[in-house]
Amino acid sequence: MAAGGDTGQDRKNATDQPAVVTAIPISGYPLPGGYNPPAAEGHRPVPVGAPAAPYVPPSPGATPPEAGPRSRRRPRLWRWTGLGMVLALLCCGVPVVGGVVALDRFVDGAGTAEVGSGAPSPKPGDPPSVERDWLGERVTELLARQAAALLAGDEDAYLAVAEPNSPMARDLRRQFRTLRAMRVTRWEPEMRGKLVRLPEPDEWRSDLRVHHCFVLPECEPLEISIGLRWRNVAGRMRLIGVDEPEGEGDRPRPWEVDELVASVGERVLVVAPRALRNRLPELLREGDRAARVADRYAADGSPPDHYRIFYAGPNEWKRWYGGNREEWTAGYAVSIGSGQYDVVLNSTSLRDGGYGELLRHELTHTASLSGTSRTRDDVWWLVEGLAENAAAAGGPVSRHVALDDVRRLVDGGWSGELGDVTPGADAPDWRVSASYGVGFLAVRHLTERYGEADVLRFFKLVVHDGRAEEEAAREAFGADWSTLHDECVRYVRKAAS
Repeated sequence: MAAGGDTGQDRKNATDQPAVVTAIPISGYPLPGGYNPPAAEGHRPVPVGAPAAPYVPPSPGATPPEAGPRSRRRPRLWRWTGLGMVLALLCCGVPVVGGVVALDRFVDGAGTAEVGSGAPSPKPGDPPSVERDWLGERVTELLARQAAALLAGDEDAYLAVAEPNSPMARDLRRQFRTLRAMRVTRWEPEMRGKLVRLPEPDEWRSDLRVHHCFVLPECEPLEISIGLRWRNVAGRMRLIGVDEPEGEGDRPRPWEVDELVASVGERVLVVAPRALRNRLPELLREGDRAARVADRYAADGSPPDHYRIFYAGPNEWKRWYGGNREEWTAGYAVSIGSGQYDVVLNSTSLRDGGYGELLRHELTHTASLSGTSRTRDDVWWLVEGLAENAAAAGGPVSRHVALDDVRRLVDGGWSGELGDVTPGADAPDWRVSASYGVGFLAVRHLTERYGEADVLRFFKLVVHDGRAEEEAAREAFGADWSTLHDECVRYVRKAAS
């Protein structure tokens, strides 16, 4: 797949454009067993306060297992995708919906709204628009109550939009419990157009754009577009499923299709399937520590209010955000629109514990790329190099795991162009590793010479503002880029020698 778009995309339109941000999945490299770089001096992780206990929704029937499948070690141990940036606005064809509210106008996040315009009840001989508008108001009224029920924690009221004991009601129950576990604090959908009559008798469709928040009531809202299908049963509208909007990005998001548990820390929200809930305490602890490092790399100076980390079991990994990741992938940061990112970790590619380096890498992507949803393929080295530098946490260059693979790349006739190191989708493991190593070494050199603040300024000019490296280098470093580029390449060659 070809890399998509330029970095200068208008931010306010980011969620309106079904853009694929990059197709070359930003690839990870193998880490040697047991290696975890030391924290940088002055940035040693500090213990966090007692985390909130994970919310485990009640489940009828059998008690869920205490632990999920154990992580399996691969010959090369860890590999990750640093950035699988695909705009996630496609609704999954699975018949689920997450507490959607079709309102004409919201007053606040608690679900109160100005509903209805007094559309007259349809009578024989009325034009079709009369029935459409009247039923639209019924949908508005139903879902206004459902929104309030979601935020108030009233499960029975939330399920009332579907027939009791129907498959739709069961899906809604699962979603209600997951959204509540994730501490949903805001749910503000807006109706996009009017109801549309479907070919099936008495069935209708409504399109919604839902603004929502987790953990904090006041946040930079997340956004998702959802198409709902309804059936008119003697004047009572009942939710029967969802449709898949055409021309939008990968879905589903985890909360759309799985019942999950969650824990909230100082800086992170960590979410996992029930079977893997025993991993939450360590993920929360390591996530909060990694967030303190990643916060330093927020390109606009404002890190995310909370980082969202989803820990996927084998089945969830194949389903969330469209799946289809490379075999070696252990984690990725995915654009979900509005310049925001979720992080997904692959439980089957990770050893038990020791998530720190991977989380520093992925959360740094989330912080540094916040506010943009597209990158140029030829600046891959800079995007990944910055995340690798954060992941290393100040560890010496000599301990970076990719040096042998960088040496192999250099000895194999590498062109010496940083823009050419991006690995292809079918690149062998060593080539992926070498690409990450080159990015790390180049950014480390710039950091050693100019300092973290100037490197971050250069990053913002190139990645966020779409400026040419030549112009950005003069502004950030007061130096000629061609000279700096050659210095970086010499540093790479020397480190690998």
